[in-house]
Amino acid sequence: MTQPGDIRIGIGGWTFEPWRGVFYPDTLKQKDELNYASRHLTAIEINGTYYSSFKPDSWRKWRDETPDGFVFTVKGSRFTTNRKVLAEAGESLERFHTQGLEELGDRLGPIFWQFAPTKKFDPEDFEGFLALLPKQLGGKPLRHAVEVRHDSFCTPDFPALLRKYGVANIYARHFTYPEIADVTADFVYARLQTGSDEVETAYPPKELDEWAGRLKTWAAGGQPEGLPTYAEPAKPAPRDVFAFIIHEGKVRAPAGAQALIERVK
Repeated sequence: MTQPGDIRIGIGGWTFEPWRGVFYPDTLKQKDELNYASRHLTAIEINGTYYSSFKPDSWRKWRDETPDGFVFTVKGSRFTTNRKVLAEAGESLERFHTQGLEELGDRLGPIFWQFAPTKKFDPEDFEGFLALLPKQLGGKPLRHAVEVRHDSFCTPDFPALLRKYGVANIYARHFTYPEIADVTADFVYARLQTGSDEVETAYPPKELDEWAGRLKTWAAGGQPEGLPTYAEPAKPAPRDVFAFIIHEGKVRAPAGAQALIERVK
């Protein structure tokens, strides 16, 4: 039998004061929070890169503080995605990719590009953007994913375009934005954003069981039932899966991610 892909589960960022005494022990020093988080989760989204760039020394430090097998995903710059003409983002993309990402080495996972809710699907312009995305960095392959938030992307043309360029569609479970669950690349990226801090593990046990089943289905190469898709299913093949619990309050996100990790072991 073909082995399923790896499933990595985590949260957005690692510096958040309300996690201290809840996720992080009271005695833990703030400088050791990434070290701690990376040993209790299997992935973390770096979201600060949406707002600003970082020096190579920062990227090396993050690599050195995390264990083998741990992966960061990196959020693309708002200066790249928040523009009228995406096909003109070449210079911005170069600045983003040359800030030091390669210093993460094998800790570097997918780069994800989030678009504003007002950004409508313009096939020609969006393809111009996808064509600009670099396929490698420092001789190593890059993976890209996109998160769109406008209903105009709910069309078969959108997943078809992503498949053409090998870019993953981010399945986002959100209260407001459309859900698109089409598999379009050799990996799957999911952002679970409807959790609650009133639940100890962000989601009730039954929902976590359901999500664990979906993640396993994706990793084995299938398409989970009941999620909205707009194109023909992708060819069955094992895929790596990246899933993040990121809800508004996010206090319980680490507990939810840990509970999900236990369920997919």
